[in-house]
Amino acid sequence: MSHTLIFTQNTSPTKSLVAQLLNPENPLNLEALQNLKGDVLSKARIEELIFEEEVHELKMATKNTSQTLKSMSSGEQRKIVSNYLLASEADFLILDNPFDNLDHESVAELKTTIEKNVSNKVFIIILSRKTDALEFIKIRYQFSNDGSLQRIEEENERDLENPFTKDIPKPLKKIDYEGEVLISLKNINVQFDENPILKSITWEIKKGSFWQLIGKNGSGKTTLLSLITGENSKGYNQELYLFGKKKGSGETIWDIKKRIGYYAPTLTHNFKRTHTVKNMLISGLNDSIGLYKIPTESQNLLAEEWLEVLNMENQAENVFTELPAGQQRLIMIARAMIKHPLVLILDEPTENLDDESAALFVALTNKIAAESATAIIFVSHREEYGLSPKQKYILTKGPNGSIGTIIN
Repeated sequence: MSHTLIFTQNTSPTKSLVAQLLNPENPLNLEALQNLKGDVLSKARIEELIFEEEVHELKMATKNTSQTLKSMSSGEQRKIVSNYLLASEADFLILDNPFDNLDHESVAELKTTIEKNVSNKVFIIILSRKTDALEFIKIRYQFSNDGSLQRIEEENERDLENPFTKDIPKPLKKIDYEGEVLISLKNINVQFDENPILKSITWEIKKGSFWQLIGKNGSGKTTLLSLITGENSKGYNQELYLFGKKKGSGETIWDIKKRIGYYAPTLTHNFKRTHTVKNMLISGLNDSIGLYKIPTESQNLLAEEWLEVLNMENQAENVFTELPAGQQRLIMIARAMIKHPLVLILDEPTENLDDESAALFVALTNKIAAESATAIIFVSHREEYGLSPKQKYILTKGPNGSIGTIIN
């Protein structure tokens, strides 16, 4: 069977690609799809199935479980919908970046499942990351921004040169803090109802440290981050110290937030306003998503310095939401860093990025680590090529909750 890999970039019209692949007239003239009926595993397809459950009470992918599709994590959703589609009558399946949001074990499991079904289905796999490629699939295309497919005969790997040559700007005002230890967790336990999440977590985050937080889907990474940001009430009456103060000793959530920079792709998922790129950057000084105050001259100048670092000074007045995904992410890490927070949390920041955009994000993260005293926590399912954390904190699931291990 003519299984096929199609590589895309963040600027590629992927929705159009999927629509053309599903078109019975086969406008892309892929030999593998002649006279075949297909289906697709994508975020949009998962949302369709969630809609059917909620509005029409049709449990399709989840008919063998009492749990709803909406209540599952994104990784669990991909797994259960994959199994549903593999059991369907479709002749071919389009898998749109099927390994996003999955931990290493789940990626390996899905790849094994695909290989076991290669004689039953034709697989058309759309990927933005070349490291996700299945080696046994030799037919490969690059999908261009103009909507055309180009056959890849030979691939040449190349390292992307670091384009960030200017030093990162200093903050307008330094955040005062005397201690060396910023965050301290000592034998922290968390459970919800009867479900244990974290077990005896001990972790100390110091000024200038650079951590990668790693763990399987459902290992408690989000719970751990919510303790660090002060948002989780489970931190009360435990040995949790945030910037020198024990949780519950009179600090407000805003006292904690003003010392933390945070970015996750979900921050801008529903952001529709027509804020400029420069104003989005400045909003980091107010801990808001978008700017709702008239900026000062010094704030404007600082944002312009950051845009020079990012090589985006000519896009200052462009609309933020109209930028390609990779450039949006660079603006958002600069927004989180503009005040030089004591701690910078990057939560799955390279999710759904192509190779080049992810490499740029990693390069900027390494630069921030090298040129500031900000402690960085980089959360990722992937071992990002080129990322240079000084230490790793690994969560390992167990029957009594996840335990933490430090690797130097």
